Amino acid sequence: MSRPVGSAGEVLIRGLFEDHGAALVAYASRLAGDRAGGESVVRETLLRAWSDPRSTAGAGAARAYLFAVVRRVIAERRGEEADAGLVVDSTAVLGAVRTLPPEQREVLHAVFFQGRDVASTASDLGVSEATVKARVSAALRRLRDALGVSAAPLVREVTP
Repeated sequence: MSRPVGSAGEVLIRGLFEDHGAALVAYASRLAGDRAGGESVVRETLLRAWSDPRSTAGAGAARAYLFAVVRRVIAERRGEEADAGLVVDSTAVLGAVRTLPPEQREVLHAVFFQGRDVASTASDLGVSEATVKARVSAALRRLRDALGVSAAPLVREVTP
């Protein structure tokens, strides 16, 4: 059965992509190893979101849900068991991010939420690529400690 253009499901998917698409594609591309793989993962993520009421929760909860689905899709494609224990309350994450020094928050926002690469982030901030990588690493370490998450990497290493 086909859905008419402008159906509630289509509006939901378009809205989710407009709100979270760039960050999801950047994150999924990092995990998948390339942009095409990342885009494919995001398409599957949005299709799953279509039928799950958690995707229509508040903005922070919906975003956390979508990122969890991206991790699950990547794990399934790799033939791994998805680790449900990695889902962390989005309010706890936001609170932990607020405790980071401004320069660490700034690089996390650029690299993970805006999906920018290390080189452009370094250029815009007027620092070296090594400094951006060091700030990202320190920020992720602090977040893991604050959230009580294991040292296992939640994201791949940041590369230029």
